[in-house]
Amino acid sequence: MALKNSINLGNINQQELQSLREIIGGHQTMATKFDFYSNQCQDPQLKQMFKQSSQDAQTTATSLINSLK
Repeated sequence: MALKNSINLGNINQQELQSLREIIGGHQTMATKFDFYSNQCQDPQLKQMFKQSSQDAQTTATSLINSLK
């Protein structure tokens, strides 16, 4: 997920910033859990699905973090 515009921290209030922190934290948690699940799987297709989901969640979290300025 690539954001087209960065988020100017001067234009958001504390509640919006807290919401962004929660969203980012949620995606980081999902990335960790999906990675854990992929390491527990024996089925190659399921393992790959969890690994891809982990990478997608981490990419989203990183994109959100990088968009803050």
